[in-house]
Amino acid sequence: MSSSNGHIRDMARLFRVLGDGTRLRILLELQAGQLNVGQLCRKLHSPQPTVSHHLGLLRMVDLVQTRRSGKAIFYSIREPDRHPYSASLKALLRKTSAMRLGPLVLGAT
Repeated sequence: MSSSNGHIRDMARLFRVLGDGTRLRILLELQAGQLNVGQLCRKLHSPQPTVSHHLGLLRMVDLVQTRRSGKAIFYSIREPDRHPYSASLKALLRKTSAMRLGPLVLGAT
């Protein structure tokens, strides 16, 4: 598989995850700082299994990171420069404007 095909596959996976309103709302809530699942449930007015499912998908593409404090797990947005798909994003969006979702930047700035 060529490098270009790998970038396309990575981008398609990332955009599938970003294509859901609940996941976008979670990312927007996390802009203000780290939150645990209970806090996100209250802010989104969604049940815990739903929020946990969406957080799992966001973790799968490394858009969020976790920090454990006792029994609580706190979620935050991963630093954009440390995102594993940053090379794929830059390769596909090289000649276009960057897309921004709060602190998350997709593409070259």
